[in-house]
Amino acid sequence: MPLSWLIGALVGLLTAGAAVGAGEAVAAFVRPESSPIIVVGNRFILLTPESVRRWAIRQFGTGDKAALLTGIYVVIAVLAVVLGILALRRLVFGLAGLGLFGAIGVYSALTTHAHRASDVIPTIVGLLLAGYVLWLLERAVNGDAGSSPGTGGLADRRLFLQGSVAIAGLAALAGFGGRALQHTRYDAGASRARIALPPVEAAAVPPGADLGQSGQPWATPSADFYRIDTALSVPQLDPNTWRLKIHGMVERELTLNYQQVLALPQIERWITLACVSREVSGPYDNLIGNARFQGTLLAEVLRKAGIQPGADQLVMRSVDGMTIGAPIAAIMDGRDALLAVGMNGQPLPVEHGFPVRTVIPGLYGYVSACKWVVDLEVTTFAAFDAYWVRAGWVQQGPVVLSSRIDRPEGSQSLTVGQQVPIAGVAWEQHVGVSKVEVQIDNGPWQAARLANVASVDTWCQWTLPWTPATSGPHTIRVRATDANGTGQLATNHEPFPSAATGLHEITVNAHA
Repeated sequence: MPLSWLIGALVGLLTAGAAVGAGEAVAAFVRPESSPIIVVGNRFILLTPESVRRWAIRQFGTGDKAALLTGIYVVIAVLAVVLGILALRRLVFGLAGLGLFGAIGVYSALTTHAHRASDVIPTIVGLLLAGYVLWLLERAVNGDAGSSPGTGGLADRRLFLQGSVAIAGLAALAGFGGRALQHTRYDAGASRARIALPPVEAAAVPPGADLGQSGQPWATPSADFYRIDTALSVPQLDPNTWRLKIHGMVERELTLNYQQVLALPQIERWITLACVSREVSGPYDNLIGNARFQGTLLAEVLRKAGIQPGADQLVMRSVDGMTIGAPIAAIMDGRDALLAVGMNGQPLPVEHGFPVRTVIPGLYGYVSACKWVVDLEVTTFAAFDAYWVRAGWVQQGPVVLSSRIDRPEGSQSLTVGQQVPIAGVAWEQHVGVSKVEVQIDNGPWQAARLANVASVDTWCQWTLPWTPATSGPHTIRVRATDANGTGQLATNHEPFPSAATGLHEITVNAHA
């Protein structure tokens, strides 16, 4: 590689570093969501076809956001190298490239969900600083009057070396310092730590709910609870300034603050939440969790507002612009649909919606679980399609009867003649499970023992003792029957557009 290319690559990377660092520093004084990296990433998410989003979830699961951000940084680095090489040939090429990147950043800042006009400031400041850095470094390489491109020489070696070290240091300081300052200025964790939730009768784990034989505990710790959303930068909301607006097809528009929500009658319930993207089997079949949620009944809040005739959809909006649409009938039919403030005995974790979110049993998360909620609009399905519905998922999303084998694990080696538990979970929230059966090597279906449950809104553990009698591979599959006597669908179907179906099966090996 010619020396001039190496120098140009360094020029480009330093220019990009200065832009990103300045953007992060300025975003600390605007808001974290205005970071150029975040606004471009958020815009990319909006432009990404649903098939690509599903692929990302299959490949990366809950790490999809980290993968996207890593990809953005890699693309920036590659383009910066090209820009730097071109800039040393003709500065105008580099400045034009910067202008193009700046235009993309400004466009992204002004078109992402829940954007503000001030979100363009970090991008503009970063662009201006990058232009100055590119000019400074190009002058150090080619001199004031310019030199023949491609010579690989340095017109001012000292200026170039000193400038490169200074720019790299300042870019790192601005970038990491800006991120740290964002965390300090906008961290909702400190506010959360000061919250004392109203006392409420605890929803205890029923005796016998956790059989202790499944790889999945009956109660999911908050830190292990799955998270699927589009927020690249986790919203940091101050409960003292948070407001919830209830409007649309209502008799009275309402606005509630956090203290008013806490003052409403509170209950605590065990509720299992599941993501519609969950697979029957695969690396991301665990997009489901069971937790203790505290809050006020969403139905009572809507009754205070007064639902007008003809309304059939509640559109819930997050502070980041996400829209979730739930059927009003599922909220008003007596189930424990919550405007939730607590999870597992503590205020909601910031990553899971602090200070307030919605939880509606019996519906997949994409039509029921709105984190960081700030707006409830009573409307109709005919009038509005929420975010995931516009992406092609079905409109209402009731949970599909499912079951899963957690133990033994697939391909696990077992010993002939030694008893092992076959165990797992089954669920159909707000309907309940009446029976789980296990089949081994195409033999008869055997009824498993069911654990106790807190309500029909949680999953149910099951277990069946088994002693392998012969060496070799053995296939184990499971099926469930719900409380209405309806059996689990055996037909294999991918999650899109209405949830995966099919029977989970594993293959284990037994040896003497």
